[in-house]
Amino acid sequence: MMMEMVIRLLVATVLGALIGFEREYHAKEAGVRTHLLVALGACLFMILSIYGFDFMLDKDHVSFDPSRIASQVVTGIGFIGAGTIILQKQMVRGLTTAAGLWVTAAIGLACGTGMYVIAGITTAIVLISLGLINVFVPSLSQKERNVTFLAEDYVVMTEVLDNLRREKITVLNYEMHKDADENNGKMLVSLELRMKRYDNVKGIKSILNNFEKVEIVQVS
Repeated sequence: MMMEMVIRLLVATVLGALIGFEREYHAKEAGVRTHLLVALGACLFMILSIYGFDFMLDKDHVSFDPSRIASQVVTGIGFIGAGTIILQKQMVRGLTTAAGLWVTAAIGLACGTGMYVIAGITTAIVLISLGLINVFVPSLSQKERNVTFLAEDYVVMTEVLDNLRREKITVLNYEMHKDADENNGKMLVSLELRMKRYDNVKGIKSILNNFEKVEIVQVS
């Protein structure tokens, strides 16, 4: 029995880490360690729910429902998921990571009951959904980049934005800051862009370099 419990814990750890690796590879809020711990913890809760109270069954008029702890895990994982969701510049981020944590907890619970096949299949579906879907659906294969540059005035900044949009680059947010004592009186502009994943930093720089009155500060 002890060996079976250890196997369940190890399987949950591996499956959770696989999902976490995919998230960390794409620089998301929760990575390998977070997903690993969620799956491992959920698995342990499930094992405790099934086997942790066996000694009580020998007593008269005693019964229990093994699903009671699992239901609390399903509710409790919402708090961790909420912690990965952030509001930044009027945009909500982290929803996919939060959903991934929720599914990872379910995978851990499945491992805790010994349902290895269904847990493995679910992990495969999650990985395909998070990773390979962008290969088959190019419109979803997008990447966000942050760009900071100096512009002579508002007119130049507007021309840059129009040029980016013509190149089918979405301008998610932009901020302007002008200080007479800083940047030689030029306007500091920060952009948050979304574009096709195959577009690179050099492509953005080439667009900005077309403007003589623009000085690139950073592209990331």
